Amino acid sequence: MFSFFKSKPPAAEPPSPDAQSAPVAPQPESRPGWAQRLKQGLAKTRDKLGGQLAGLFGVGRKIDAELFEELETILITADVGVDATHALLDTLQKKVRRENLTEASDLQAALKDALVDLLTPLQAPLDVTPHKPFILMLAGVNGAGKTTTIGKLAKLYQSQGLSVLLAAGDTFRAAAREQLQVWGERNNVTVVSQEKGDSAAVIFDAIQAARARNIDVVLADTAGRLPTQLHLMEEIRKVKRVIEKAIPGAPHEVLLVLDANTGQNAVTQVKAFDDALGVTGLALTKLDGTAKGGAIAAIAYACLTRPRPIPVRYIGVGETVDDLRPFDAREFVEAIFPV
Repeated sequence: MFSFFKSKPPAAEPPSPDAQSAPVAPQPESRPGWAQRLKQGLAKTRDKLGGQLAGLFGVGRKIDAELFEELETILITADVGVDATHALLDTLQKKVRRENLTEASDLQAALKDALVDLLTPLQAPLDVTPHKPFILMLAGVNGAGKTTTIGKLAKLYQSQGLSVLLAAGDTFRAAAREQLQVWGERNNVTVVSQEKGDSAAVIFDAIQAARARNIDVVLADTAGRLPTQLHLMEEIRKVKRVIEKAIPGAPHEVLLVLDANTGQNAVTQVKAFDDALGVTGLALTKLDGTAKGGAIAAIAYACLTRPRPIPVRYIGVGETVDDLRPFDAREFVEAIFPV
């Protein structure tokens, strides 16, 4: 049997069903602005890069081959990736030759600009208004943060005046269903779920409910799976096919959720899920928990060199409901570089 939860805000915060708990709403009066929270969230990456780059770009040092070798090592250890690192170094070397630069201190601003240029093509905010209901299907490996991301997206879209319905399509993990119900209670959002059964059937039923209730956005959770689990990858293809049958042209967005802590492995995930589903956007989570924020450059390079570039829609830098925001390339780069 299917269940429809239209929850009222609880008198007390419900306990979290698992380690990836639904974040507690922040206290607005004590919360810093997004730019400051972004810097705080990326502090580990900034501190790691800052100490290394400060010495590399120190006053009085000259630009030479050794400097570029050291910069290559710094970028690769920050998980920027070999291909993206070489692309950035090539851009810097061309600038040095073109402008006859000689001082290492001139390269820091040039590196920031080169990184912004690399990331800017992936800056494409998601517009969920062209379709009603807009069907957003989330995918990713176990533990990437899909269910938590759904809760944050629900809050984000509600703040834009949109109505939201959640589909608990992760039928393999009872905690995921319970976690979405917690989010439903906190945000007063309907959750469509089923005790046992087929993920595709749950999401199909949720879409029908959304159409009947004139809902703006459906956020469809799916079970986490590894790219190497071929039978499970085929299963998620089935989920997408069922969504297409429910509404031709849907899902309108296939959002792949990536855990920033996985570093270079995220690039492999992008390829595998894109090949299986035709991913249309990325959400990069847990940037506050890693010193490998540079992985977004590796992901960007991999996405830009695919036949169909995949934009980064959102980044997450914390556990509160408003710590997921649309990706802004310059804002991100400014946050990971020391002042």
